Amino acid sequence: MEKEVAVNHSVQESGLRDVEVGMDPESGRDATVEIEKIERVYRKLDYRIIPAFWTLYFLCSAIRSNVGLAQTMNQKQGHSLSQELQLTPREVSTGLALFYVCYVIFDLPSNLIMTRLSPSVWMSRIVTCVGIIGACMAAMRAAWSFYLLRLLLGIVIAGMWPGMAYYLTLFYPPSRTGKRIGQYFTAAQVSAAVVGLVSAGFQKMDGLGGLVGFQWMFLLYGLVGVLVGIGLLWWLPDRPLPPGKIRTKTGLLKWVPQSPPALTGEDARIHYEDLTRVYHRPRWTLKDLGRVFMDWRVWPLLLMYFGVVGVGIGVQNYATVIIQATNSKLTSIELSLLSAPIWICDLIAILLVTPISDRFHHHRALFFSIPVCIQIAGLLLTTYGGSPSNPWPRYGGLLMVGFGLGPTVPITMTWTNEIFQSRHGEVGVAAASALVSGWGNLGSILTTYALFTGWPADSKPGRKQYRKSTLVMVGILCLSILSSIVMTVLLKYVGNGPRGKQISSGSSTSEGEGIVMDGAARRELQQRGFGRLWWRRR
Repeated sequence: MEKEVAVNHSVQESGLRDVEVGMDPESGRDATVEIEKIERVYRKLDYRIIPAFWTLYFLCSAIRSNVGLAQTMNQKQGHSLSQELQLTPREVSTGLALFYVCYVIFDLPSNLIMTRLSPSVWMSRIVTCVGIIGACMAAMRAAWSFYLLRLLLGIVIAGMWPGMAYYLTLFYPPSRTGKRIGQYFTAAQVSAAVVGLVSAGFQKMDGLGGLVGFQWMFLLYGLVGVLVGIGLLWWLPDRPLPPGKIRTKTGLLKWVPQSPPALTGEDARIHYEDLTRVYHRPRWTLKDLGRVFMDWRVWPLLLMYFGVVGVGIGVQNYATVIIQATNSKLTSIELSLLSAPIWICDLIAILLVTPISDRFHHHRALFFSIPVCIQIAGLLLTTYGGSPSNPWPRYGGLLMVGFGLGPTVPITMTWTNEIFQSRHGEVGVAAASALVSGWGNLGSILTTYALFTGWPADSKPGRKQYRKSTLVMVGILCLSILSSIVMTVLLKYVGNGPRGKQISSGSSTSEGEGIVMDGAARRELQQRGFGRLWWRRR
């Protein structure tokens, strides 16, 4: 366990001025200068945290989703995953779904453990274990080993996605996390695109060293994942400490390398004064956890996530299968290459929408619902568009689905951070993000186990192949939109005020007495809009 030791009890807590324009009436200083300092601190954090998160999420996404590509790799040679392991379509669907069952069960415990231990060490543990299990998947020989390794992969990776969202709130105000979640979430899209392209190369390695193409893919991605996971011990910063405190480690953590602090000197002081709330960290209890479960606000967010993540994972795992259903003449390499543009569209939407949603963070539901409508339109085009002689409009529908998917998951997680940090503090973010992510992945179980190849009556070749599956996905997306509307209406009339009394960051209080109203919290009362963008700066 870690302990914080105070070496300076006279920490200055005067607080930075929170207005963005004009002169500070007390000091006579230009308040814009103070905002520039704050922006500089968050940019420094970006350089330290976001590349590490992007890299780990890229590798974990590749290892998690490689099974989808393995279903069609080297089919003509009889070396696809199903052919090598002699799996039926139902067995493939079962193996895919087992992974997400572990998400549902273990996301919450993993995230709660992360709040008690070193977050950076816990993230390193997750990535290293994912790499080990991913490499072992090259040794699969039968259905039982496929089931076992997918189950283990789900157990060790559980907590990664909500853990990343929780980790960000240790360094950023929730209203600033949407863009950053979107930035590292692009790793999943780049991974899906790149893995699809690179899988064409792995198919060329078929038979090399006695391994088939998909085995080389599992082995190499797994080994790289192990190396990155170990490297995170030096790369990711641990939770920030107030100025004047040092970190001491006890137990097994004494033998773990200590990463350099994210901020030092003046930058650390600025961050402390702007985001004081994360430094006031009372130890949560089961009673605190129960309050999070009883908060009605978690359930609309969960249903929003259920729909969009279900469709996203369904398309990710079955992209090549769906494309093949639209055009049976395509080769396995062509199928891999055509899956890549779906995720490029996804990436573009993330980069366009999530930064704007942060600047207008009072309208999260709008930025969520419009992309979901685009997904619905794309699924309907994929289902009913084109003709036997011209199937490409159906492929265009998949590109629309990819574009619509992009911003929805980051926005849901960001909205969860915003609501639950202000109401329940650190345990609220950790528990609610895990509940939304974990239980929301019941949608992934639905789309991977019950739809497409897991639905024999819907898998018969022909014009109507997978039609019912895509219509089910349209239905759960409509549920997501409805949930976002209900959430908005209830927040308007019931409110989202903090549970405890608000305390100024400059006040002298003991931990746990109330909600700290720091500089960032005061600025979050208003939207940034399009102000202070690069084209509007002087």
